[in-house]
Amino acid sequence: MNRVFDKRLYTPRISVAPMMDWTDQACRSFHRILARDAWLYTEMVTTGALIYGDAPRHLISDAMQQPVVLQLGGCDPTDMAKAAELAEAYGYAEVNINCGCPSERVQKGAFGACLMREPETVAACVSAMNKACTLPITAKCRIGVDEADSPEFLSDFIKQISDAGCQRFIIHARKAWLKGLSPKENREIPPLHYDRVLWIKDQFPHLAIEINGGLRAQGDVDHWMGALDGVMIGREAYQNPWFLAQLSHTNMTREAVITAYRPHALAMMEQGVPLRTVLRPMIGLYNGVRGGRHWRRMISELPQVDGISFDHVIEQATPQETPMTLAA
Repeated sequence: MNRVFDKRLYTPRISVAPMMDWTDQACRSFHRILARDAWLYTEMVTTGALIYGDAPRHLISDAMQQPVVLQLGGCDPTDMAKAAELAEAYGYAEVNINCGCPSERVQKGAFGACLMREPETVAACVSAMNKACTLPITAKCRIGVDEADSPEFLSDFIKQISDAGCQRFIIHARKAWLKGLSPKENREIPPLHYDRVLWIKDQFPHLAIEINGGLRAQGDVDHWMGALDGVMIGREAYQNPWFLAQLSHTNMTREAVITAYRPHALAMMEQGVPLRTVLRPMIGLYNGVRGGRHWRRMISELPQVDGISFDHVIEQATPQETPMTLAA
């Protein structure tokens, strides 16, 4: 099924990037409270983990987190179609194909950024996924890989996949070096070329184009929200989560956010999620605020104490300038 892009259905949006070992259940629950309207992504899940592993463990999602996009890692059209079908059954809002991760482990699986050299494979996946479910199928990619980083290379990639039925692209405005750089270095060393993403929007005005990479200021976000169809925030959302609240113009205080998160945190702990995992998304909540260093240290260190409770950690960690007592 080739879905026609309707601009009315694709208003500019803010989203939080999929990040391995970061955007887990706890992180998404916390980010949803900070940003009511942002689109949230899962960590990348491989098709093998869903088809041959414990699918419910990988796919379970709290309804309060919606809209949530499931990011898939894979390259086999049949497997990608099965995974997309599962995503719809579990209530996800979209399915996103990972065409941007440069890690060696992902390369060994023949997906991630290396798929940019195989647009026909991605197109086949998109076509199969569209037939298997009614969810929008989107792609997250780089502006190029290794020496294949010309505007024409990216344009050809976008065209082949959009012709197969993908109507939304999230473009990390750096190319990926598949050899010689770690995933962390691939987020920092290749230079950003925002102009390339804007050029793609000019070439494909009928597609929804979002930008990702190095966006840490309100002014930058406002600028690109006016020029493109969305802005994806990466590490800044995790390292400085209050940035999401600022982008969403929330009128909540940090203390109110913690109070709202508390029942979700306790529910996750009842299901066996460790206290340190529940608290981890909160580490950067007081960044740039007096007492923030104390907060980070307490949130990081206190969960290692046997028998300590969520409430006790919060009460000990909250900066003295904003004392807080959580309701029982």
